[in-house]
Formats: sequence, structure tokens, C-alpha cells
Amino acid sequence: MQCETTQRLLDAAQPEGAVAVTEEQTLGRGRMGRRWEAPAGSSILLSVLLRPPADRPAAELTLVAGVATAIAVEQATGLAVQIKWPNDVMLDRRKVAGCLAELKEGAVVLGIGVNVNQTRVELPVETKASAGSLRSLTGRVYERAAIVATLLLELEQRYDAWREHGLDAIYDDLGARDFLRGRRVSVDGVSGVAQMILRDGRLEVSTESGLAVVESGEVLFER
Repeated sequence: MQCETTQRLLDAAQPEGAVAVTEEQTLGRGRMGRRWEAPAGSSILLSVLLRPPADRPAAELTLVAGVATAIAVEQATGLAVQIKWPNDVMLDRRKVAGCLAELKEGAVVLGIGVNVNQTRVELPVETKASAGSLRSLTGRVYERAAIVATLLLELEQRYDAWREHGLDAIYDDLGARDFLRGRRVSVDGVSGVAQMILRDGRLEVSTESGLAVVESGEVLFER
């Protein structure tokens, strides 16, 4: 199946938990409107329709999805996976997945893309964070359906916990995988050393003038 993007296959009229999955996207998008491109049949490309409580910030869902995706990739590869605030999943310092939450008529469409079986030459070159795939980093070809099943189960469990108790409910899994901790970063006009992802989902950065807390933005980091 081919579509422009799975984000457009879901709308607020559908029930919570509706899932759209495709083999290829012709207009796949990541954060900041960037293209998400991958050869047909090589990646996990899916979106889920959610109806979070009004008192839960929808932006936190990118971190919820990041935790679920990181755990699914860990189970598939047996390797440690990290989360780069605010929405990337990293394996061996390379971005292998991204998450995107978009508001749609009172609901949230949560998109997740995972680079699975691309070879090195099939990966995008011009990216802010170097791209990788599970195959390019481990030398193995993976059964994508099994990873999708694990990912959706992990997402359901962590979404339910987040609905009830917020990021506190998943913070142990999130904080332990904080990719930016201790790295020099520049984000939203703030430069310094990333300290941690806070329990409210913001990023704390130590600058020359003291601690700064960043709500959102694009992170540049030193490897």
C-alpha cells in the first residue's frame, strides 16, 4: 500500500486507537515539515489516533511514543536505544526513528517512523542527526510486522499510564534513555550543556548564565 502520509488517513471521526500503516509514503513528514523518505517496504510507517485528556499536554505524546519506540527497537535488536529530545530515537548515535504528534479536530494523530531494513546507501544523507537503520547498524534484516506488534503494545501500555499519571508514570524509562544528557547543545537560542529531560517534558540546559529550561525547539548537538 502506498499513500501520501499515514497522518492523513486518520481523522477525528474515527475511534481512539485507530491505526494506519503503509508500505510507502510519497509525502512523509517529520518534525519542522521535513520530508521523511524511505524505499517501499523498508520501514515502519504508521499513525495512531488518540484522544488525550484535556489536562495532559499533547506535545508530551512525542516523548511517550519515543519511549515505546525505543523499547520496541531494543527488543528487536538487543541493543541499548536512546531518546533525543524532543522526538527522535537513536541507536549508536544515529537517528533510527522519529515521532510526530499533530492536533486534528480535538484529537491527536501520532505518527511514528522507524528505519528498519534500509541499506546504508538508501538512507538520507542531508539530515541534522546522522540517519541509520536497524539493518545498517546491526547487519541483520528484520521482520517489520513483529516490531509493529511490539511497538503498538508498548505504546498502548505507556499511553494508558501517561493518561492516568502524566510523564511521571514513564519517567524512569525516559530519563534512563536521555541521549542529550551531558552533551553540548544549541536549541531555541539557548546554548550550553544539556542536563536532563525534566519530569514535565522540558529540556534543562546549563548555560554560562545559569540553568535554562527549553519548552520546544530544534536541537543541534556535538557528537
